Amino acid sequence: MTLVKGMKGKESRMRLLTIAADEFANRGFHETKVSTIVTRAGLTQPSFYLYFSNKEAIFDELVNEFRTRLRMLVQKSRFTPTVETHDVPKQLLMTLETIFRFLAATPNLTRIGLFLDPKSDQIKEELTSLLIDNLRAEQQMGHFRSELAMETVAECIVGIVERLTLSLLLPGIKGPESLALQVVNLLLYGMLANGDTTIQDS
Repeated sequence: MTLVKGMKGKESRMRLLTIAADEFANRGFHETKVSTIVTRAGLTQPSFYLYFSNKEAIFDELVNEFRTRLRMLVQKSRFTPTVETHDVPKQLLMTLETIFRFLAATPNLTRIGLFLDPKSDQIKEELTSLLIDNLRAEQQMGHFRSELAMETVAECIVGIVERLTLSLLLPGIKGPESLALQVVNLLLYGMLANGDTTIQDS
């Protein structure tokens, strides 16, 4: 009996989180009401407070879930020492595809964590910092040009991912594979039809 109650409790909590994510993502934080969440979940308002102290608490949990999952993806994406230079485009493509797939598969969490949360800049700063560490390590392996500032590259990648997610990925205009391919081609091969020269810093 205790096991059944425990399972029902977990199911109720998960249902509240799922519905809250949908409400926050589509209505925004201030317009979302606890009463609506519990009604959609088929629960009573007092039951909500068995799991969450207030609306801010459930919102923060959703943000933290997004932050944790995104952080783990980026941390796992660093190239291993066994990666050969000729495999770098494929590895980078896989990394970006994985990130875009995550953002597309969890659209409500993405909207909340990347755009709606007032502290979303902190998530982007953390993401940038992780990317800098990865890119520097990969630069030291000899995969990327030594004169490039990886801080700038990381900022560019985060900005590109953020903007493409908002304008093309979440609306369903383009998918993860297509976006990842476009980004990799831009980052690794540039926009010029011919030539691989660079502008020298004066």
